[in-house]
Amino acid sequence: FRVRGALSAHPRQRCGAARLFLFHWPLSEQQPAMLRQTFRRGRATAGLARRGAYGEGAAADQRPCLAEPSAPRRRPFAAAAGGAPQTVDTSWLQSRAPDSTNYLSMTLNAKVYDVCRVTDLTAAPKLSAVTGNKCFLKREDQQPVFSFKLRGAYNRIVNLSAEDKAKGICACSAGNHAQGVAFSATHLDVSAKIFMPRTTPQIKVDAVRGFANAKSEVILVGDNYDEAYAATMACMEAEGRVLVHPFNDPHVIAGQGTIGQEILAQTTKENVEYVFCCVGGGGLAAGIGMFLKSVRPNIKVIGVEAADAPGMHDSLKAGKVVELASVGLFADGAAVRKVGDETFRLCQMALDEVVTVSTDEICGAIKFGFIDTRVVLEPAGALAVAGMVKYSKEHKLTGKTMVAISSGANMDFDRLRFVSERADTSETLIAVEIPERAGAFIELYRHIYPRNVTEFSYRISGDPASIFMSFQAGSPEDKDIVLEGLTKSGFGHKDLANNELAKTHLRHLVGGRAPAKMTEEEVLFRFEFPERPGPGPCSASWRRCPLTSTSPSSTTAATVRTWAGCSWRCRCPSSCDQSCGNIWIS
Repeated sequence: FRVRGALSAHPRQRCGAARLFLFHWPLSEQQPAMLRQTFRRGRATAGLARRGAYGEGAAADQRPCLAEPSAPRRRPFAAAAGGAPQTVDTSWLQSRAPDSTNYLSMTLNAKVYDVCRVTDLTAAPKLSAVTGNKCFLKREDQQPVFSFKLRGAYNRIVNLSAEDKAKGICACSAGNHAQGVAFSATHLDVSAKIFMPRTTPQIKVDAVRGFANAKSEVILVGDNYDEAYAATMACMEAEGRVLVHPFNDPHVIAGQGTIGQEILAQTTKENVEYVFCCVGGGGLAAGIGMFLKSVRPNIKVIGVEAADAPGMHDSLKAGKVVELASVGLFADGAAVRKVGDETFRLCQMALDEVVTVSTDEICGAIKFGFIDTRVVLEPAGALAVAGMVKYSKEHKLTGKTMVAISSGANMDFDRLRFVSERADTSETLIAVEIPERAGAFIELYRHIYPRNVTEFSYRISGDPASIFMSFQAGSPEDKDIVLEGLTKSGFGHKDLANNELAKTHLRHLVGGRAPAKMTEEEVLFRFEFPERPGPGPCSASWRRCPLTSTSPSSTTAATVRTWAGCSWRCRCPSSCDQSCGNIWIS
C-alpha cells in the first residue's frame, strides 16, 4: 500500500485539510520522488495555514491546491446526524478527580486478559418474569477458577516488579481469592504461600492445591479468617513476601473494574439502568462502581450483602469503617468483618445504595440462577441476584434493564440439601398453639386447606398443644388470609418466616421427652399415603382419637405418636384396596 497526499483548499473551508488516499499500486521508478515532493509541498502549505498566511478573506485561487476534491465536502457532524451531537456527562468524573481518572486509567490498562476471559452476559428469562424487568447475568462463574477473583489477583501480581516477584507472594483467603492467587502464581512462575482457615470447605482447599505450582504452598491455620490473616502477616514480615490482598488494593480493585468495562461493551443495544454487585470486602463493588460512574454516571450501582454480614452497609451508614462483632458463614465468600479503608472510600463515591438479603433470599436466588443458566451458584455468587429480586420488589420497578454479577460457582456440594430446603420462598413457617383435645387439629387444618402443608411437628406436652408447621401460600396476600383466619379462630400463632434460629435449629428439636404420665402406653406407628392436599375424599367420615389431636393428612412417610388401643383403618367403600391413605383412628 502506498500513500499520496493532497491538500484540499475548498473556497468554503477556512484552512487546508490533509487528505490521505491508499492505493494498492505497483511502485514505478518516478513515484518515490513524486511522493517526497507531494508531502513536502503538503507540509509547507499546512504550515502556512496554521500561521494564518491564508486568511478567511483570501480568494480561492490564491490558496494553493494540489488537487480539487473529487467528492462534495462532508457536512458538519451535527447536520449529518440530524441534530446536535449527544453530550457526554462528565460531571461525576470531574468532581471525583483525581480518584476517578486514576482508577479509570488503571482499569483500562489492567492486564487481566492474559488469563481471564470475557465472560458472557446472559439473558435471564425466569428472573425477568419474576421481577417484571429485563434482567441479565454477568457470568463470572465462567472464569478458569469459577470466580471473578482471578481478575484482581492476577492484575496485582503481574504489576509487581521483578524484584518483588523474586521475593514471592503471600495471601489469605477462605476460597476464591486463594484460587485466583494460586492460578496467577503458576502462570507467572512466582512462589506463593496461601493461608486458609481450617474451616474452609475441602472442595476449595483441593481446588487451590490443584492450581498451585511446585513453588507454592497451601497452609491451613486458625479457626477463622482473622486467625489465618494474622498468620499471613507474620509470614510477610518474617520472609519479606509481598501481600496480595483480596480486596483492599488499587490493582485488585482495577482488575475487578474490567467487569464494568465488559458490561458496557456487551450492552450497546440496551439501556442499562441498574447493576448489582455482591459486597464482601468491597473490591468488586468499588471497581465496577468507579468505572461505570466515570463513563455512565446515570447507571445506578447497587451493592448487596448478606443480612448477617452487613459490613459495608453499616459502615456507609455510620460514615466510617465499622468492624462487625461476628458474621454469618452461609455466604462464606463474602463473610468479612471489616471492609477495606480504600474500598470503603471508593464505595462512598460510587455506590448508590447497599441492600441486605436473608439466607432464604440467597437460596431462592441460587434456584433462579440455576433455572436460567443450569449453573449452581455459590451463596456469595448469588448475592447480586438476590439483591436484584428484592430491590425490584421493594421499589416496585418494572420495565427496567438490570445486570447482576453472578460472581462465583464454587459451591460446597454438602450444602445443596440445605439450599434446596430453603429455596422455596413460598413456604411459610409458623408456630401454633391449639387446644389439646380431639378434633382441634382438623379445625386448624381447615384454615390452611387446600394449600400444601410441607412440614408438621408435634409432641404431646399438655394443654395447649404446641405445633410447628409450614405451608405453601400462593402469594403474600394469600399468606395473610391464612394467618388472619387463624387469629379469628383463636389459634395463637407466630410467624417464623424470618427467624433464622427456628429454621436452622428449632425445627429439628420439636418433640423430645414427653411427660411420663401422658405416654405410659405410647405406641409408634409409621405409614405412607398420597402426597396431596386434604385428608381425602372420605374426610367427612373421619372419627377422631379421644386422646390426641393429630391426624395424618399432609405429610408423606409421616411419623405419628398415639396410644395403645387406637387402630388405623380405611373408611373408603369396600372396593378400596386400603392404599388410598384415608386413615382414621378408633
